[in-house]
Amino acid sequence: MQTTQIDSRKLEQKLRAKVGQAIGDYNMIENGDRVMVCLSGGKDSYTMLDILLTLQRKAPIDFEILAVNLDQKQPGFPEHILPEYLQSLGVPYRIVEEDTYSRVKRIIPEGKTMCSLCSRLRRGILYRVAREESATKVALGHHRDDIVETLFLNMFHSRSLKAMPPKLKSDDGENTVIRPLAYCSEEEIQSYACMKKFPIIPCNLCGSQENLQRVKIKQMLQSWEKENPGRIDSLFGSLQNVVPSHLADTKLFEF
Repeated sequence: MQTTQIDSRKLEQKLRAKVGQAIGDYNMIENGDRVMVCLSGGKDSYTMLDILLTLQRKAPIDFEILAVNLDQKQPGFPEHILPEYLQSLGVPYRIVEEDTYSRVKRIIPEGKTMCSLCSRLRRGILYRVAREESATKVALGHHRDDIVETLFLNMFHSRSLKAMPPKLKSDDGENTVIRPLAYCSEEEIQSYACMKKFPIIPCNLCGSQENLQRVKIKQMLQSWEKENPGRIDSLFGSLQNVVPSHLADTKLFEF
């Protein structure tokens, strides 16, 4: 067996183990669940779907998977790619068509990033679809690096100490959001997506710039990781080891 094949198998096993551990640690998926896997066409959501399908076949519990893509009507969006890919896998799926692109363009001034408003609209639609499909869990493709970046974004710009939890009851109280890739690094996912040759759909079809503050945070963390390998993993670990009495929130701890 060639070295590249061995490395590929090790990467696959590593990611499956991390996803399995995250699911177990946070009780993300239970027997009888109907999991709505939100598929954007990017590397993260493809990886999440691929690994969940494997775990579905091997897990000691029974759960359903429904892949859902929201077609937001960005100009140039290749509508055929996801249906063809999902049909080739034999995965139950639903394509939801909602022209959020035009709505966002009417509200956001030219040249400004549309990501925040677009994300809120997208989340609301996906929650609605989850109710329509009787989904018990909504799976999103955020990974470890996304979670740590969000921690610093909130600290620097919102004066709050919060990130993205691996499992969360949504604000509407009707949906449970899970993030099966919570223990996986972006680098591992990128390598896995290249290995699997997923038909990636670019995320810049709307013409909007990526959230520039998130880009700066990402660059900062990558610089730290280069200087001190393992730094991002340590930062994520701190989110799992919180000591309220050693912070300063009088609402959280009775001083």
